[in-house]
Amino acid sequence: MTTLLKIVRSRFAFAIVAALFGGVVGLVLAALVQAIFTLEPIAAFVKFMLGFLLIPASALDTAYPIVINVIAVLIIIGHVVVGFGSGLGMFQNTRLGRFLYYSSETSVVWGLIGQAISFVAGNAFINLFRILGGAQWDWMNEGAVVFGAIISIIGSLLGAGVLTDWLLWIGGHKTPLRHGTPEGKPEWFRYFGVDVNHKVIGIQYGVTSLFVLFVGGIFAIIFRLELSQPGMQFLNFDQYNTLFSAHGIVMIVSILLGVGAMSNYLVPLMIGASDMAFPRLNAFSFWIGVPSIVLVLAGMAVGGWDTGWVAYAPLSLRAPLGVQLFLLGFYMNGFSSIASAINIIVSTFTMRAKGMSLFRMPIFVWGALAAAIIQFTATQTVGVALSMTIAERTLGFTFFDPANGGDPLLYQHLFWFYSHPVVYVFVLPGLGIISELLPVFSRKPLFGYRWIALSSLGIALVGFLVWAHHMFVAGMSDTLRIVFMISTMFVAIPTGVKFFSWVATIWEGKLSFETPMLFVLGAISVFLIGGVTGPILGTIPTDMHLHDSYWVVGHFHATMFGGFIFPFCAALYYWYPKITGHMYKESLGRLHFWLMVPGFWVMSFGQMSIGILGMNRRYADYEPGLGIGNTQILITLTALVIGWSLLIMVYNFIASARTEPVADTNPWRSRSPEWQTPTPIPEFNYDVPFEVVGEPYDYGLASADYLNMTPAHTGD
Repeated sequence: MTTLLKIVRSRFAFAIVAALFGGVVGLVLAALVQAIFTLEPIAAFVKFMLGFLLIPASALDTAYPIVINVIAVLIIIGHVVVGFGSGLGMFQNTRLGRFLYYSSETSVVWGLIGQAISFVAGNAFINLFRILGGAQWDWMNEGAVVFGAIISIIGSLLGAGVLTDWLLWIGGHKTPLRHGTPEGKPEWFRYFGVDVNHKVIGIQYGVTSLFVLFVGGIFAIIFRLELSQPGMQFLNFDQYNTLFSAHGIVMIVSILLGVGAMSNYLVPLMIGASDMAFPRLNAFSFWIGVPSIVLVLAGMAVGGWDTGWVAYAPLSLRAPLGVQLFLLGFYMNGFSSIASAINIIVSTFTMRAKGMSLFRMPIFVWGALAAAIIQFTATQTVGVALSMTIAERTLGFTFFDPANGGDPLLYQHLFWFYSHPVVYVFVLPGLGIISELLPVFSRKPLFGYRWIALSSLGIALVGFLVWAHHMFVAGMSDTLRIVFMISTMFVAIPTGVKFFSWVATIWEGKLSFETPMLFVLGAISVFLIGGVTGPILGTIPTDMHLHDSYWVVGHFHATMFGGFIFPFCAALYYWYPKITGHMYKESLGRLHFWLMVPGFWVMSFGQMSIGILGMNRRYADYEPGLGIGNTQILITLTALVIGWSLLIMVYNFIASARTEPVADTNPWRSRSPEWQTPTPIPEFNYDVPFEVVGEPYDYGLASADYLNMTPAHTGD
């Protein structure tokens, strides 16, 4: 194993990887050059300027495209050469050389190359067997693609180096944990490599979440532009189906990554731990998500899929090839959820600081813990449903296809037993953020702390008892419908506890309205829209009418935005000074808020209103006679506004890290443990373990200490 690692990690191997990466960068730049300089106005202007050199127009028309192609090829070749040379230690005095040199050593690049190579190897392996059986070589053969995709996950993890320590340990080698920036590398290198520190992993989750969020948002804007007018404008039905299906699963992956970001970064800090209980497993939980995202996006390039994110059988059994990569990517992402959940649960129960009983934990930890319990216990069921679908398509088994004696309702039961509780995986950490921040900006104790904590567990528990309300129109018996309707209504009880607590916490508080507080209040208003419109879909008569309408789209978006996206933005603004050591620009934060909140109100109410008027979800077109054209335009415009507001947030964070003043250690005057540490936070969080001596949210009460940051030593 060590000999293989020496070969793979040799200078020549790095040079090859740097050359490949340079070729990809050069290919992107060459494509941009061709796209820009072949545009008719630009091409005409360039030819006009070259005309002053007395070059005949006919010669220009002939030579111009050739010259552009030659320049594009030279760009690619130049990047390949510089990449190969940088891997051998040359060109270190150039920006491009340094960029390609360091990038060629990151786990991101090695993981992607490992995934590509192993996919080709796995695909070829199956094709060799097909040739021996008398078939022809076919790279797009479904069995070969599926096997290649499975092997590509392993190749990605091996290439990234996630499995290296475990493999060395199996071989009898010592594998001590490595902390800090690798020797000779810049600080940013940590965030593109396998790192075991929970803060680095939390930032990796967060940045990836934002990237995936924007990808899913772009998909939404494309098909929203299509829906802004009746009739088909620029998409065909297959393209529309793939875009809205990909939008759904990509956004769900983004939210799961965001939950991982907050939980990984904050939980150890809040409970006084130096790291997660299983640091290597923590790194694994992030890095297995990267190739799964690649598989989902790759599915769009091989036919896409028309099943929505739910992938209902038997439609998914007849969908294009892309659905297989979507199902595999979805399945592999479940490993990330389970591994992350194990770490959260074990860390919370075994690594709390001295004096921190369960009911003295910061309230966000309760939300993260409840979400982790759902992830750990429910994810297996959707994994079963997805693997059965893959096996039915690839191996010829029969589970769901009624033509062969299967039962499509079985898929729905397995799918929704996970997929309804997973909604609470999305929102419970977000609701924890609301409860965490309200006392800070109200300067009052959190009202009903214990009830809030237990309500998170209550939501998690009841969430397992309501899955079949998604199936009221699937043909179940009336008796079963009534049982699930009643159980669905019970969700309102623990959710209502949170709302009453939030209102009581705000009441007569000394409120301040910095950007994090604005987003907390915005989250409450938007989540209230989702909460009020939810029981209408949980009640049999109204759900039978609205089930497949845009009312569901409006309700679900309100639940997700109010329960996660707005709290996530609040968390980013709130902990940004601790992460970067700088304050963000408050004016841009407020601009982001005042664009996003009213925009979302209009979008959500607009979606629900066209649903009442007869607009079905998942439809690529609609009748002009419905009278919803103006509302469709309004929804599309507000989607664009929301997208621009998020871009403002990203710009604010990038620019402020260099230009804004250095932040105070505790600018919000929080009692939470992470704000009592220096900025930047030390590698192992706390140089001296602290002791909990009071209640976490006794803001405004005299002599109400929560932490003793320098407890007396009890002996050697």
